[in-house]
Amino acid sequence: MSTAIALAGPTEAERVMDLMARYHADAALPYDDAHRAQVTGPLLDGSPLGAVWLIGPKSSPLGYVMVTFGWSMAHGGMVGWLEECYIRPSVRGRGIGTEVLHAVAVNLGRAGMQAMHAILPPADPDAAARFCTRAGFRPVRDVRMMTDPL
Repeated sequence: MSTAIALAGPTEAERVMDLMARYHADAALPYDDAHRAQVTGPLLDGSPLGAVWLIGPKSSPLGYVMVTFGWSMAHGGMVGWLEECYIRPSVRGRGIGTEVLHAVAVNLGRAGMQAMHAILPPADPDAAARFCTRAGFRPVRDVRMMTDPL
C-alpha cells in the first residue's frame, strides 16, 4: 500500500474534528462540533467499540476512516460498520479511498473481524455504491434494516 494510514488518538482530535466538519458540511449532515466530539472522543481515547484512522501524513491528513464494531450471529463474530470515509476533494479520484478502505478491511479481518457493512448515504448512493464495490463490498440481497432510536 502506498498511502499511509495511522490510528488516530487523542493528540489527533483537532485534525479529525476538522476533517469531520468538512465532510459533514459537504454531505449536508446535521452534526455539530458537540456531537462530533461526543461520538468520536471515546474512539480516539481507545474505546474497543471502534476506531478512526487518519489517511496520509498525520500533520496534514488527506482524510479519515471511521469504523465501529459489533457482534453478529449471522456472520459468526465481530463485524464492522463503515461509519465514514472522507478524502479531501483536491485528492479524490486517485484511488486513495479504495486503497485505504481495502487495507483497513484486510487488517481488521486479520484481527478477527468477520465482515464489514456500509450504509450508503442518501445524497449520492450510486457513487457510494461504486466506491464500496471497488473496495470489496457487495450488495446484500433481501435485507431490510430498521432502527429503534432509543
